[in-house]
Amino acid sequence: MRFEFFVAARYLRAKRRQAVVGAITTISIIGVAVGVASLIIALAITSGMRRDLQSRLLSSTAHVELMRTMNDGIKDWQPLLARLRKLPHVTAAAPGLYEPVLVARGTLSGGAMLKGIVPSEERTVSTLFSTLTSGSAAPLSQPVEEGTANTASPPIVVGYELANTLDAKVGSTVMVVSPQGELTPYGLVPKYQPFRIVGIFHSGFYEYDSSFGFIRLKDAQRLFSEPDVISVISFKVDDLYHADRIAREIESAAGPGFQARSWMEQNRELFHALRLEQIVTFIVIGLIVCVAALNILIALTMMVMEKTKDIAVLMSLGVEPGQIRRIFLMQGFLISVVGTALGLILGYALSWAGGHYQFIHLSAEIYSIDYLPFAPRIIDGVIVAAVSLGVSLLATLYPSRSAARVLPAEALRYE
Repeated sequence: MRFEFFVAARYLRAKRRQAVVGAITTISIIGVAVGVASLIIALAITSGMRRDLQSRLLSSTAHVELMRTMNDGIKDWQPLLARLRKLPHVTAAAPGLYEPVLVARGTLSGGAMLKGIVPSEERTVSTLFSTLTSGSAAPLSQPVEEGTANTASPPIVVGYELANTLDAKVGSTVMVVSPQGELTPYGLVPKYQPFRIVGIFHSGFYEYDSSFGFIRLKDAQRLFSEPDVISVISFKVDDLYHADRIAREIESAAGPGFQARSWMEQNRELFHALRLEQIVTFIVIGLIVCVAALNILIALTMMVMEKTKDIAVLMSLGVEPGQIRRIFLMQGFLISVVGTALGLILGYALSWAGGHYQFIHLSAEIYSIDYLPFAPRIIDGVIVAAVSLGVSLLATLYPSRSAARVLPAEALRYE
């Protein structure tokens, strides 16, 4: 292939009698580069969205959650928890009691999901407390003392966005109103309890920052009138990508009346939408590469017309039609390689800059994260390069075949 490569390279560098051929060749290289760079950036964004959402979900929630199918709470949960902790692939487990509440401070209020926890055990299945921006979760570890000031205003840790909604900070007192009220002669009266904010967390995941709060399990049981009852057992497993299978094992070990759901089941629609978005993005932006391939076809076709006499002379000197075909195939391949290389360099450079400096901000209320993440992957570059080179080579088939069919006698008849 040395001869074919040498001639193809010379044809690309040679001055054109028709300037438009050189312009189209340059446009073809730029088109391939832009298409490849766009694909790399788009795939880096979708991969980054998936990575960040998954990371923040797993830091805020457990890998597997076990609940009662009848939503009547888990009674006698201590023996069950101790038994399930010993299951294979289970590395940690923690009890919890969820209830929706209204949190108010003065005239400001907001809905929240309040979770009663045992802090020492909750830390083994979730890293949410490591995202505290102010205050401390240590007061949640203090034992509940009946009939003291500790009971009058128990501690609570809330999300950053919820604290902003309430215009609250560490040390502020908020009123928590539970719909699980008490039955009186006047009907069902909601139960309320003042809580003192001791910590504010900022996970970066809007759903949790805007609507989650944590209190001690005993305080939650008293507020919700659920003595010694929990609603969920959270698990951390040794292989989060096999959480579905491990969830089935936990559900089987717990017995009838229980349902276990993994983090993948709870967020299946979200990750399916991200995967579909990645495929659609690849197809739509990949059309840029197809347009660039059409430019390569046009450039090579015009070059064959310009070099017809040169082709005839080469064939008269003994160059075979197959070698002529390979010359123009190599020429299209060189255009594609240069464009693809430039596109990969540009795409990865911009993706790195976007991920490092985080200069594109998003609305957390809409996208759940507050900046546009980039996660460029080597495998994406390999796939994009293969598609770009493959499409470009397909575009060279027609002009290279036309060049190989040139008849020397006809081309040189009037010379």
